[in-house]
Amino acid sequence: MRPFIEKLNLEERNSFYARTHSTPYFEVPWHQHTEMEIILFKEGYGSAFIGNYVGDFQKGDIFLLGPDLSHTFQKANKELFASAVVIHFQENFWGKGFISLPECKSIKELFEASLHGLKIAGSAKPQLYDIVHNLENTSGLLRIIHLAKCLHLMEENKEYEMLSSHELKEFNSHNKERIDTIYQYTIEHFFEPITLDKVASIASMSVPAFCNYFKKSTRKTYIEFLTNVRIDNACKLLADTEKCITDICYSSGFNTLANFNRQFHKLKQYTPSHYRKMFRNSSVIF
Repeated sequence: MRPFIEKLNLEERNSFYARTHSTPYFEVPWHQHTEMEIILFKEGYGSAFIGNYVGDFQKGDIFLLGPDLSHTFQKANKELFASAVVIHFQENFWGKGFISLPECKSIKELFEASLHGLKIAGSAKPQLYDIVHNLENTSGLLRIIHLAKCLHLMEENKEYEMLSSHELKEFNSHNKERIDTIYQYTIEHFFEPITLDKVASIASMSVPAFCNYFKKSTRKTYIEFLTNVRIDNACKLLADTEKCITDICYSSGFNTLANFNRQFHKLKQYTPSHYRKMFRNSSVIF
């Protein structure tokens, strides 16, 4: 199953897209698009799947995603309300020669880094929040100036986390489609028993060939990727529900409590019960 290819329609008066997406229009499956994306989360929290990265998103987070980088943001639960400002723009929306100007060297480097997906942090984040939040209501030349200012703040501070461990430009279209199919299957079935035989068959490969291919493509084993997805789901359940840890273990796809506790501690440096206590005491999403 290939990722959904999102095609965006621009109004004639605008050179790029900026709009708030709220539940139920927030919910978008594993997808990609040729445009770059800035996304600012105004409400909600859940799991972020970007390339081969598995992590969290919460209110106030800002991401910069490069073109053709497959991704999806899944709410922690179906009943949760989520809202985000989404900005899509082509790398050359301000003219083909602009990005090649000497003054834009650092912006070009930012665009290259965005092929991994970037999560913005640091001192520029509050100012970025205000600009991105208001951009959809800005018109005329100020739209371009404000978008350029967003990119300037990102590249000037360089306070961001690079997420996916591979650049999609390294893959040919056949390899990318195969990886996307594996990711999509994992996102949809992580709570079920998943064997290497099963995912290898989905990839139309033998198990040894698949294991070698996945590790070479993503720089992690498939089991490591699957475990990340399952632990991330467990974190949401620990934070957002009263389910007992045993139920969370099995509903996240683990078949023994001992393995769940071991893998959770390995990735989060806490036991599940300690993680829940920390969350309840601080009211912070980890």
